[in-house]
Amino acid sequence: MRLIQNMSTIAEFATPECRSNGNIKIAVIGGSGVGKTALVVRFLTRRFIGDYERNAGNLYSREVQVDGGEQVAIQVQDTPGVDLTGNGLSIPDHVTCSIQWADAVVLVYSVTDRHSFDLIGQLHQLVARAGRANVPPVILLANKADLLHMRRVDAEQGPLLAAALGCSFYEVSASEDYSQVHGAFHRLCCHMAKQQPTASMSSHTTPSGVAEKKGRSPLIPRPKSPNMQDLKRRFKQALSAKVRTVTSV
Repeated sequence: MRLIQNMSTIAEFATPECRSNGNIKIAVIGGSGVGKTALVVRFLTRRFIGDYERNAGNLYSREVQVDGGEQVAIQVQDTPGVDLTGNGLSIPDHVTCSIQWADAVVLVYSVTDRHSFDLIGQLHQLVARAGRANVPPVILLANKADLLHMRRVDAEQGPLLAAALGCSFYEVSASEDYSQVHGAFHRLCCHMAKQQPTASMSSHTTPSGVAEKKGRSPLIPRPKSPNMQDLKRRFKQALSAKVRTVTSV
């Protein structure tokens, strides 16, 4: 595995030891302190490190084995945390570039931080806007599931939000369970690998240096058109359905 530290811009990065044709590029996006770096390092190295310096945007590159035994080169772009200020979302330029660069996006929140959960809808809109006609597939990860005494987001709310957004959902613990983290990323890599030959042949670099991708796989749900009011309506409907179910029981 190779690590590029403190990247200020996204650029193509070919790893000499990776023998696969093309790379699967994954951007990991979320609020500050949700454990994005811990999740990425856990997936790639099996190790959990409890304390990290503030993330400036690191690119990790290595090969992974997907279904059928195929070796696939992947790049995982860890990104700085996104925060909400009085003027709206504070989004580092690096995050927007990462979304435009990526083949797939992992949105992360912490079950111990309600604020990070509330950011997901707006981050989802950001992915849809930045992707324009080539919106990358998205999965939703809820981290820190082991911290039951600190939970601020009910277990039912993550799947409901993912259903409203039209993406896959996984609740994991980077500190306690490597298999959960590996499973989520591995499924994403397997889905992307199935369309890798098409993507690598049809990708090209725009004048701004961001790779534009065509022919994305339909296997992973993609963000729908950004509409916060519609998102709120569908989320409330899902919650109401949950309440009715519990009441009827």
